[in-house]
Amino acid sequence: MLKPLHDYVVLEKLKEEEKTKSGIIITESPKEQPSRGLVVAVGPGKVEDGKNVKIDLKKGQEVIYKKYSGTEITDNKKDYLLIKAEDILAIVE
Repeated sequence: MLKPLHDYVVLEKLKEEEKTKSGIIITESPKEQPSRGLVVAVGPGKVEDGKNVKIDLKKGQEVIYKKYSGTEITDNKKDYLLIKAEDILAIVE
């Protein structure tokens, strides 16, 4: 398993639904990258002015992140996104 360092977070990208709310099926056409992910692991935080600043995220939370940010990695044949905590915009409740 991946263990992020500093203020990094490991996300599992969530796929966009293939059907709209009204029931229309979306065909296999190029789509924008999804901007939602599931938190898999959280780093310990970063040090600012000699103090450790923890990341306010927990494993299992669904989040929205900036498009085209982070680094895509594969571990045990599964795709993840390694992203800085500051690139995560919101927690989905």
